[in-house]
Parts: sequence; structure tokens; C-alpha cells
Amino acid sequence: MNEQKNFIASIFDFSFSSFITTKIVKFLYGASMIISAIISLFLISTGFGSSAVMGIITLLIIAPIVFILIIVIARVYLEIMIVLFTISENITKIAAK
Repeated sequence: MNEQKNFIASIFDFSFSSFITTKIVKFLYGASMIISAIISLFLISTGFGSSAVMGIITLLIIAPIVFILIIVIARVYLEIMIVLFTISENITKIAAK
């Protein structure tokens, strides 16, 4: 309950002294996986709509590569964001001393 209260308080913090990105990063990563799966399914359906051979090629080669690339890019981006926010928090602690 305290975490949810803290999250809601962070949303309405106009001084930006607490960050919500570090709290919602798991949700964002899950959302990127779902979006990547939807894109892959769209590619597969488009491939089969074009021809059976293209559908099989898309199913076995193109869609998995696209899925993995999107997930890797999302993961790297989210990790960079977490690192930046961690650096910011650590600098704030050092400045307070």
C-alpha cells in the first residue's frame, strides 16, 4: 500500500524530486514485448497474405528477427534510462553531503 501511495505522490510531485520511471520500467518492458509480438504477428499475416512461401519465410526468419530486435532495442533503451536515473539519484545524495 505504501508503494502505491508513494507512486501516486510521485505522479503529482511538481518539483520532480522523485521519479516514476524507475517504478514503471517493468510495465514498459512488458508492454514492449506485447507490441513486439503484435508487430511480428502482423508481419506473419501479411506474409501469408502475399503468398505461402513468403508466409513461411516470414514465420521462420523475418518475424523472429524483428521480435528479438525490438525487444533488445527496448531493453537497452530502458536500461539506459534506469542508469541515468540512478546516476541522478546518486549525484543528489553526494550533493546533499
